[in-house]
Amino acid sequence: MSIRPLYLIFVRVCGWLVLLGRSSASKDIELLVLRHEVAVLRRTQPKPRWDWADRAVLAALIRLLPRTLRAHRLVTPGTVLRWHRRLVTRKWTHPQRTGRPPISPEIATLIERLATENTTWGYQRIQGELLKLGHRVGASTIRRVLKTLGLPPAPKRQTDTTWRQFLRTQASTILAVDFFHVDCAVTLRRLYCFFVLEVGSRTVHILGVTAHPDGLWTTQQIRNLRMDLGDRAADFQFLIRDRAGQFTASFDAVLADANITAVKIPPRTPRANAYAERFVRTVRTEVTDRMPIFGEWHLHTILTEYAAHYNGRRPHPSRNLQPPRPDHPVTDLTKERITRQPVLGGLINKYERAA
Repeated sequence: MSIRPLYLIFVRVCGWLVLLGRSSASKDIELLVLRHEVAVLRRTQPKPRWDWADRAVLAALIRLLPRTLRAHRLVTPGTVLRWHRRLVTRKWTHPQRTGRPPISPEIATLIERLATENTTWGYQRIQGELLKLGHRVGASTIRRVLKTLGLPPAPKRQTDTTWRQFLRTQASTILAVDFFHVDCAVTLRRLYCFFVLEVGSRTVHILGVTAHPDGLWTTQQIRNLRMDLGDRAADFQFLIRDRAGQFTASFDAVLADANITAVKIPPRTPRANAYAERFVRTVRTEVTDRMPIFGEWHLHTILTEYAAHYNGRRPHPSRNLQPPRPDHPVTDLTKERITRQPVLGGLINKYERAA
């Protein structure tokens, strides 16, 4: 029993001798570490929790301690190494994603546009359309994008044809004809202008101007229109007209030879031929009501020139502010813009990159 106290005294004396041999800097570092550990223990309940500042201080000081003192700290060397690995990971970790790379927001917007504008297109049809546009996207990716956007598959996304789509589809096969009169400024003679309007494209054809629009003259003008249309006459199926006496049976027979059916509007209902009536208002507002007309040749010349402007340069709200038949290149600053070209009046769409 007397040997144990002597041994403890000897160990303590040796420890004091070791302390005397240590430098003052080493003692200061040990005091800082001990004080920091005490501070951590005092402010944590019930378990010590280290924040980033505590880890940084302890990791910086603990490497300066003697090896024997490092083993008696609140944290083990493995914990310090784990802190260091975590710090390196946050600094130098590169994204390691598995699977296909994410698609860009532009392609996701294009997928949404194709699915919304074409309710019958499935994933593979949209995939093929994107491939033609230069984007290689998988069908599963398209399904995931549409699911994220809340768009169901094609059978559930399919809806009935809207009235707007139905009318636009029919408008591409319809012609509208009518007369409007202009009074001469000198002779006060009334002149009649006969015109045809392509409802789908809003293209207008001035067929003729006369003071005596009888049935023979009207029939000859429609023959001239059929010759001017050529092969395009097969694109039209209906012609809307009123019940005026100038539209005789021979007039309808010329249309029937071209497989065009003449549709007569009800009596005293000009709104049934609304497209033709709207052109009459336009030509009166922009031309005939703003200048005097001196004769038949004068009126024909003015209307022919206005028709060229109307078809080639005048913007139309129903055509996205584009003329029916542009006769000049439209300035396009976005060369990479993707355009939609409707087929069958918008029933089917095809997409191409703008030139």
